[in-house]
Amino acid sequence: MIEALTSLSAFDKVAGTSFAGTAPVQRAALPVQAAAPAAGTDFGDIMAQFATQARDALRVGESTSIAGIQGNASAQQVVEAVMSAEQSLQTVVAIRDKVVAAYLELSRMPI
Repeated sequence: MIEALTSLSAFDKVAGTSFAGTAPVQRAALPVQAAAPAAGTDFGDIMAQFATQARDALRVGESTSIAGIQGNASAQQVVEAVMSAEQSLQTVVAIRDKVVAAYLELSRMPI
């Protein structure tokens, strides 16, 4: 499953990383609320950081699920990792929907 995600180059392009450095089993961590961005922080950089965090949560969820199937992770670890990945995916979908809606609204404006 994780190997199949290597074809999703968009995640790797955003972060500039690859799957090679991913540990097979990691305990899921709750997302850390970032402080207000510093002055001069680019919106694209903020979105790239968010995409990287979402990608990492999805990878941890998958690798922990596979480890659970193999008997190397407890059920609690699997549930925590999958729930974190699900929350990240729902957030990404919500942001995508808002971006598409904003684009459609701009495209309807007269020039």
